[in-house]
Amino acid sequence: MTFAVIKTGGKQYKVSANDVVKIEKIAGEPGDVVTFDQVLMVGEGDNVTVGAPLVEGVIVAGQFIETKKQRTIIILKKERRQHYDRRNGHRQQLSTVRITEIVTGGKKPTTKPDEVLQARAAKKAAALAATASVSAPVAAKAPVAKKAAAPKAAAAPKAEAAAKAPAKKAAPKTAAAEGDATPAKKPAAKKTAAKADKE
Repeated sequence: MTFAVIKTGGKQYKVSANDVVKIEKIAGEPGDVVTFDQVLMVGEGDNVTVGAPLVEGVIVAGQFIETKKQRTIIILKKERRQHYDRRNGHRQQLSTVRITEIVTGGKKPTTKPDEVLQARAAKKAAALAATASVSAPVAAKAPVAKKAAAPKAAAAPKAEAAAKAPAKKAAPKTAAAEGDATPAKKPAAKKTAAKADKE
């Protein structure tokens, strides 16, 4: 069985036809054809060709399946007796590719795009767009309702302040009236003093 060692994303992978490999993230849509031209070794049984550094005229073709985040890896840094402890998580994005053929002799790959995967991706994208369009108007209306409620709330304290203001002004008037009553009593006291002098 023919195998090849390809280089992508700074790593090397030994692959053969119909293998499904997870490699570093590459650009592509589900069902697209991807090719790897950095082939370091090609072999079939005992017949092995090693490149220097690459084998010329060899291309590995495959179909792009998906790109997903992998499980979380915890990165812990600690220095004892120094009160230093840092914990971070990382999720690497890996692309899944199905290898379809290994072409030698400078030929072109005959792999075609996978229509089933493309149809699934289009259906999923349409569903996401539909949910986004439904949720977008709701998000737009919410701030408008909050803005309308805010002026009413601000108007209510102003009305209460206006109602309280006259009550405060009325209090000094009653004090002034009481002040006016006290001078009326003073002349009466003067009259009694004058009557006492006459007597």
